[in-house]
Amino acid sequence: MFRARTPITAWLARPLLAAACMLCAANALAQDVEEAAPAQQPENVRVEYAQVLRAEPVFQTLRATSMVERCEASTPVRDDEEHPTGFARVIGAVKGALTPDPKVEEVAPSAGGQCRMVPVEREFRRPIAFDVDYVHRGVKYRSRLPADPGNRLRVRVSVTPVVSGETP
Repeated sequence: MFRARTPITAWLARPLLAAACMLCAANALAQDVEEAAPAQQPENVRVEYAQVLRAEPVFQTLRATSMVERCEASTPVRDDEEHPTGFARVIGAVKGALTPDPKVEEVAPSAGGQCRMVPVEREFRRPIAFDVDYVHRGVKYRSRLPADPGNRLRVRVSVTPVVSGETP
């Protein structure tokens, strides 16, 4: 116990000690009241399955340009047929549409051709998501999902009452 050296300090020490104890007890009671807040009711949730009608991929298109060395022969290649006729003309037109320039032959750089850097643009497509149409309890829905769900889709069903400002 606390011993005072003089009678005046002993007379003041006891009430101060009692006041400090009462403040600590009041603080502890206040914390107990705050912690006694009403417990939350568990949420009304269940997991069910929906029938997938369609899953359509969503693509991202990326374009990249790279520089490629192209070498051409120093002398152009002669075309043996000056005026093709009939079926050869059709084949020549298709071949001409698919090749960049039929009069220029690409050669290796060591063959002494003229070389230059040419930009070549490439396009890449990759799936980034799926637009999924599905039916749950007769109602049709659409969602964008990160992966193809397959034939069935797990759905979260939550039931919450609507509370209005007016009570009947």
